[in-house]
Amino acid sequence: MGMSAGGSGGGPMAEINVTPLVDVMLVLLIIFMITAPLMSHKIRIDLPQANPNVIQDTPPEPIDLAIKENGDLFWNDEPVTEAILQAQLRVAAQKNPQPELQIRADKPTQWQKIATVMAEAKSAGMVKLGFMTTGSGDQ
Repeated sequence: MGMSAGGSGGGPMAEINVTPLVDVMLVLLIIFMITAPLMSHKIRIDLPQANPNVIQDTPPEPIDLAIKENGDLFWNDEPVTEAILQAQLRVAAQKNPQPELQIRADKPTQWQKIATVMAEAKSAGMVKLGFMTTGSGDQ
């Protein structure tokens, strides 16, 4: 704040110092002058064209493998044995695209049984493996 030398009683000046405002405006002007030519520069991009005649492949239905507490196995709600399970896993692994194997086990099922089924699926060539869970109210 400046002091006036006049006879106004020595109070503060009522004028605004515009020097900082001019400095900011000049910096903005320089920035816009530099960036304006860059905004008009065109870049060519080759975008892929959609072909309405191509039919999208729908993913195959996932395989639901349920493991009960006592070790019983169910392939899409059909009871299977260990030998049938291994054969069906090998057949499913050969499909293109490969379906996802979704394992659903009861809560008290031993982890060793689940690990055995996962190892069998891996040895059969299954690469898509998921786990299905139920809410806490469905026990």
